[in-house]
Amino acid sequence: MRVRPTLSWTPTGDPPPGTTDLEPVADTLGTGGVLVLSGAGISTESGIPDYRGEGGSLSRHTPMTYQDFTAGAQARRRYWARSHLGWRTFGRARPNAGHRAVAAFGRHGLLSGVITQNVDGLHQAAGSEGVVELHGNLARVVCLSCGALSPRRELARRLEEANAGFEPVAAGINPDGDAELTDEQAGGFRVVSCAVCGGILKPDVVFFGEAVPPPRVEHCRELVREAASLLVLGSSLTVMSGLRFVRQAAQEGKPVLIVNRDPTRGDRHALTRVALPLGAALATVAGRLGIPVDSPAPGRMRR
Repeated sequence: MRVRPTLSWTPTGDPPPGTTDLEPVADTLGTGGVLVLSGAGISTESGIPDYRGEGGSLSRHTPMTYQDFTAGAQARRRYWARSHLGWRTFGRARPNAGHRAVAAFGRHGLLSGVITQNVDGLHQAAGSEGVVELHGNLARVVCLSCGALSPRRELARRLEEANAGFEPVAAGINPDGDAELTDEQAGGFRVVSCAVCGGILKPDVVFFGEAVPPPRVEHCRELVREAASLLVLGSSLTVMSGLRFVRQAAQEGKPVLIVNRDPTRGDRHALTRVALPLGAALATVAGRLGIPVDSPAPGRMRR
């Protein structure tokens, strides 16, 4: 399966209207067996912008594609300069009320699993277990030649040493941890190679245009088959990598519920779409179910 470089989606016809009624979400969670599918919208309250919501980064930023990254050294230099700078901000993000609510639902046995399209690790930092990272995690780095995995913090240290004094001012930060720099700002950045074989290093995430590993896709399909219902949190479902699981659940006759402020590509498959801010909405649902949402942990998950 490939994540096509789909940068936008325009609804056709009249999309089903959103609601502010949280009862269907609370009722569904109360019965248990809920599979969560989360997207960038659940992390916006942690300071990580989304791609397509109001003020989303796609209005000013085109994400790196796998084809561009592997095509030449100049594209990789530009990517790593921006990613290295963005990592300083991205790596400081903390779980918000939405992440903590999902973790609380899991602790109380209401969830059958969590699939996230995000690469920020915030579900795990909030305490969720067994999270399937559909698109990988920026906290890991992979060599395209030998396949060696290494921690992002190790690469950050090596890049710091190779680029002493690299302190450009970024215009912003994007959902993929990519800071907004001009080509001139990134032009002198030095990229480092794999410490094992000297090969090309890439974050262990699925770029636009890159294949999601088939075993990971099949694992997610199995989670959908085993779930009683599917709860989508903060995803526009624009790319097929997430939408396919919504379609699967609907085809199998399982309720699909969506919490997302804007219309999504999966609305026609959903029982309801709640158009409310995620953190407050999930905290309200937790309260109705009598489930305490823990305060945030004092430290960030080690990267």
